[in-house]
Amino acid sequence: MTVLLDPPAWPAHGRLWSHLVSDESLHELRTFARAAGIPDRAFDLDHYDVPEDRHDDLVAAGATPVDGGELARRLAASHLRVPGHERRRARRPALRARWEALWPDVGDRSAPAAGIAVVGEDLVDRWREPHRVYHGRLHLADVLDALDLLASQSGAPGREAWLAAVALWFHDAVHDGATPDDEERSAALAGSHLGPLAQHGVLPDRDVAEVGRLVRMTAGHDPDADDPAGRLVSDVDLAVLGGDPGRYARYVAQVRAEYGDVGDADFRAGRGAVLEQLLTLHTGPGLYRTPAARHRWADAAERNLRAELARLR
Repeated sequence: MTVLLDPPAWPAHGRLWSHLVSDESLHELRTFARAAGIPDRAFDLDHYDVPEDRHDDLVAAGATPVDGGELARRLAASHLRVPGHERRRARRPALRARWEALWPDVGDRSAPAAGIAVVGEDLVDRWREPHRVYHGRLHLADVLDALDLLASQSGAPGREAWLAAVALWFHDAVHDGATPDDEERSAALAGSHLGPLAQHGVLPDRDVAEVGRLVRMTAGHDPDADDPAGRLVSDVDLAVLGGDPGRYARYVAQVRAEYGDVGDADFRAGRGAVLEQLLTLHTGPGLYRTPAARHRWADAAERNLRAELARLR
């Protein structure tokens, strides 16, 4: 295990802070941090922020002290680093602005506008929950970006793209690592949050039901051929599988860290089953259901999935 710690030199909240990172494994990093009593809320996408009074005891626990330059270089050279442009997309103000942009026709001072803002704040809070590593705010920003790209390339109707965007905000809003329970609870959350907005005439009741259906669909990622919104939601939720090898490796590391309480043998078995299910979709009806997504991500996704499965075995 290689856990690195730089000197406490970063001021915030009236004290100095160090960065605790690994250039090899987010799972090992989280395991080390939890054993040392560092709370999950201190994790910030690829590192932990730790106060200066913890520096010496973390070194005593096994962290390797390095200067800030070496820590930055080693993290940047790894596949675990989250660069600044990705961080900016996943910050609270950026996410809140994207949520509010979905409702351009609601006046700023109206009761529905206040309700929309409250729903958005709750959703951002949920996506920022400290136990999340992969299924967090960066994933939300990624799928929203992928939807913008895919909707424009697919020529998707505006209503279908809008429904897909709202569903993506809710699709992992509840995430405890249990499928399909998470999807059912996320769909129920969509109903409870969007129902009052429908009562104010912000959206029709049928759209509330449709968002719930789209959220539930992500449990299996198998939308019907005549389900354009479902195909958009499913394809962008799986877009990470078709990333370049470095981005895919970071995704794999994030997933392992998120399920850090699961032992290695059980994780390999469970993860292997997920990969086999995804490959079955690929060789059957297709992992991606829109032509634009197949063209953009299908070949790389198959390579990534098969290589990960081979490593697990």
